[in-house]
Amino acid sequence: MILSSYDEGVLHDAFGIDMSSIEGIEGGQGSGAGWGRVAPGVVSELHRHDETEFFVIVSGRGEFEVEGERHPAVPGTVALFEPFETHVLHNTGAEDLVFVTQYWRDAGRAARAAAAPAGTGFGDRPVFVFSTPPTPNGDLHLGHLSGPYLGADAFVRFQRLNGTRAWHLTGSDDYQSYVVGAAERDGNTPAETAAHFSAEIAATLKLMDIELDQYTVTDADAEYPDGLREFFTRLVDSGRVAPKAAPALFDGETGAYLYEVDVKGTCPTCSSGTSGNICEECGEPNLVVDLVAPRSARSEAAPRTGTATRFSLPLHEFEEEIAAHHRLGRVPVRLRDLARRVFARPELDVPVSHIADWGVRPAEEAGTDQVIWVWPEMSYGFLHGIQSLGRRLEEDWRAAEPGADWKIVHFFGYDNSFYHGVLYPALYKAAYPGWTPDIDYHVNEFYLLEGAKFSTSRRHAIWGKEILDADSVDAVRFFLSLTRPEGRRSNFRREEYQRVLTETLVGTWEYWLTDLGARVRKGYDGAAPDAGNWTPEQTAFLARLGARLTAVTGALGQAGFSLNQAAAELDGIVRDTVRFAELESLTADDARWRAEARTAVALELAAAKLLARVAAPVMPRFAARLSAALGLPEPAEWPTSVELLAPGTEVALADAVFFSGPATETAEQPEHLGLLTDLVAEALQLADRPAADATLIDLGISSLQAVQLQYQLLTALDVDVLVDELLGERDLTALAALIGGRAGAAVVEAAA
Repeated sequence: MILSSYDEGVLHDAFGIDMSSIEGIEGGQGSGAGWGRVAPGVVSELHRHDETEFFVIVSGRGEFEVEGERHPAVPGTVALFEPFETHVLHNTGAEDLVFVTQYWRDAGRAARAAAAPAGTGFGDRPVFVFSTPPTPNGDLHLGHLSGPYLGADAFVRFQRLNGTRAWHLTGSDDYQSYVVGAAERDGNTPAETAAHFSAEIAATLKLMDIELDQYTVTDADAEYPDGLREFFTRLVDSGRVAPKAAPALFDGETGAYLYEVDVKGTCPTCSSGTSGNICEECGEPNLVVDLVAPRSARSEAAPRTGTATRFSLPLHEFEEEIAAHHRLGRVPVRLRDLARRVFARPELDVPVSHIADWGVRPAEEAGTDQVIWVWPEMSYGFLHGIQSLGRRLEEDWRAAEPGADWKIVHFFGYDNSFYHGVLYPALYKAAYPGWTPDIDYHVNEFYLLEGAKFSTSRRHAIWGKEILDADSVDAVRFFLSLTRPEGRRSNFRREEYQRVLTETLVGTWEYWLTDLGARVRKGYDGAAPDAGNWTPEQTAFLARLGARLTAVTGALGQAGFSLNQAAAELDGIVRDTVRFAELESLTADDARWRAEARTAVALELAAAKLLARVAAPVMPRFAARLSAALGLPEPAEWPTSVELLAPGTEVALADAVFFSGPATETAEQPEHLGLLTDLVAEALQLADRPAADATLIDLGISSLQAVQLQYQLLTALDVDVLVDELLGERDLTALAALIGGRAGAAVVEAAA
């Protein structure tokens, strides 16, 4: 028997409150128990762990906060926390809140919690998903589209399929200094330039099938300037933002104040070339005046150092608040490392206003020659977007009163990490000290083009409007998902895109689907057959499809979101099914195995149905077309299991067309067609290369010659092609596409 009584004399600090252990219960396998006390007005540290834990409230009054939702904590309340649930205990009363807790490690329970579909983790909370507002100084190229915009779109689509109330918000970041530079280049006013490119950006996003629920054009929103001024005044009234005289950089000839687009130099932290205020390479901010060898864009004269009075935020004072914020949501280690480096500086006063004409001037008298810097402005812009969306949805969401239940999700490039992940939480803490913003961060790195950065000035870019149309959008979305820069820089190569299109999407996906449709038409009068007798291999294949469903669910969920992995899993469904179909084809025409052959076709249709449903977040048009060809409505719910297509359902796959080449390119021949025709000519001792539309049977190949060709392909390309495939109805072009799809599988598997 173990007896324990509460003794405040043995309490010690833990998790921001007072704790003591109960002897005899703590010990092996991560188990233990203890007493706890939360003093009046105190809140425990937010934390999550792999143990299961329960609390029993003994005395006092307070609230549990779990995953952003609050629950009463009064005497007699028992609360059990599953592994990895974030939890906090608030004392809202006038007396000590005393509780007893026990925790233990259950590996199976923790594994189930970690593997649970993340799309259902938001409950009834509104989820606002932001892709970083683009600067309207030009249109969007594939580097832009591959990152925040595609990521946020697929995330929201997945969440909605799981019943989450999620919305995609972005807008036009009109007051960027880079808009002024573009306006001067084009001979327009900043307002004209912003309006023009804002409309172009919106059109490109639409071409990409990126659905927006709120698109805020800041210079065209009549309510925006006053709302921004009120937010800025909150910052000033907090005492954390105030005018401060500090060194600044000025043009050596004109005396113009220099920041952002007006100045370039060497980053004082990583020694890379950079513009003013932020370094794209290391992600750290600079104060412009600390640039090494600065060069003005206003004249050839060397910049000079002077003094300017600007509203500034002492960011170094917010280190603990930012650390606590980063424990609450999904914060990639790259962002946490950036915060560590930024706060290693003994002092960092960040100007939040700059001397300029383009932008919104603060209401304060000290800011008459300044505008609110557009990056701090964006922190308000997100809240304004929520308010505007709420007005249309008849929801009482107010920028001036952020909701405790709001879940915010940010998608942005690494070069914007400092602003999103460090500066904005500090501004929110100053403006709304009673609000605990719950924010998840999804960061992408730079996407290169043919090994170099996208560059408008060097005409090194592929613009969205160049490659996107109704026929190419799904292929572009798939390829960008497969290769987008997640955790590391990645590369768009035109040749590789064309290869994936022709060999993977057309040569493997579409070929399988149309071939399946032809077999259903021929063998079952165009209707889905019912499954017959099942072999062990067939039950194993069903389990394999289930594993793919689990994997793609995790890849699109809140915690493990990765479009690289999701695209690889989609291709994995097809590759698994093609291999399964090839093996099952060996007895497909044998009357003794007719019942098993029927099961095999039913399983292929189940794989097609699964593909149609789980491809929807990544490739919405393809998913809709495939669903229609299978006699199904467009996907409306995320599947929880692999289901057979209802017997008797009309299947229209045989003549379906799902993919075609981009509008700016003509389809090329499969990459390995030349090698294949050379090998065939050698095997058959032909004087010339055979026609690409001939089958090997047409050319008179023997079984022995087919085996020889099979071995040569395996040796040359490490690709295994069945003899039955070589002797089938595919012409040389189709065989080359099949071979290329398997040879290129390494690219997809590497992404996985």
